[in-house]
Amino acid sequence: MTYSLPLHSAGLGLRREMLPALLNAKPPAIDFFEVAPENWLPYGGKLQRDFQALTERYPFFCHGLSLSIGSPDPLDTTFVQQIKHFLAQHHIMLYSEHLSYCSAAGHLYDLMPIPFTDEAVHYVAKRIRQVQDILERPLIIENVSYYAAPAQQLTELAFITAVLTEADCQLLVDVNNIYVNAVNHGYCAEAFLTALPSERIAYYHIAGHYQQHETLLIDTHGANIPQPVWQLLQQAYQLHGVKPTLYERDFNLPAMTELCDELTQIKLLQHHAMSKA
Repeated sequence: MTYSLPLHSAGLGLRREMLPALLNAKPPAIDFFEVAPENWLPYGGKLQRDFQALTERYPFFCHGLSLSIGSPDPLDTTFVQQIKHFLAQHHIMLYSEHLSYCSAAGHLYDLMPIPFTDEAVHYVAKRIRQVQDILERPLIIENVSYYAAPAQQLTELAFITAVLTEADCQLLVDVNNIYVNAVNHGYCAEAFLTALPSERIAYYHIAGHYQQHETLLIDTHGANIPQPVWQLLQQAYQLHGVKPTLYERDFNLPAMTELCDELTQIKLLQHHAMSKA
C-alpha cells in the first residue's frame, strides 16, 4: 500500500488512549499520524490489530526513540532489522530518529547530546549510512534539544550540517528545539533556521515547552505551542518551503478538539505561506 501526502499536511502523535475514538472516526484536521515504533513493537493481540486497522487506512510516520545513533556501543543491527520489518508491515512513509544517543554500556533512559566534534561527525555519519543500508530507505535525523555541550569543537549548526552532508541523509527540523536551544545557549533562532539546508529537510516537528527561567526552557511536549514557536514555524515555511508538520503532545493531553485546533493553526500557516510563494 502506498500513500500520498501533500506538503500542506498536519499530523498528530498517536497515543494508545486515542485508539478507540480514532477507530470510530478520524477528525478531518488530522492528515497523518506519527508513532515511536518502540512503543508498538512489543504488542500483539487486540492492540496490534487496532493499530494495524489505523495504519491500513491512514498515512503514518515513525519517529524512533532508541536507535542511539551516537552511542559508543556497537549499532544494534538486530533492532534495525526489527524496525525495517515494522516499517514494511505498517506501510510507514517516513522514519526519523534523534541526532543523539541513549545507551552506553546500558540504557540511559534519556536523549544525550553527541559531542560537537569532527570525530563525532565521522562516527555518526558512518552509522547513519549503515542504518540506511539495512533499512533500504532514508534515515531522517532530528535536531535535538540539549542542555550541555560536552567537548564542543563545532557549533551545533556546523555539526548538524556536516553530519547531513557526510551521511547523505535527510533532516527533520524540530522548530521548538531550535527555539529552546536558542534561548538556553544564547544564539539567534532565526539565523540558525535560515542556515539549514532546504534540500535536506523532509518534514517539521512543532511542540510546546516549559519555561523554568527566562533563560532556561525545558522541552516537554506537554503544553500548547507558544507564539514565538508559531512565528518560527512561519519563518521556516517562508525560508524552506511548506512541508508536512507534526504536532508533538506527549502528556497533559487536552481534548481532541483542542489538539485539532493546533493542527488547524498549522494548516493556516501553511496555506498562508503557499499563497505568498
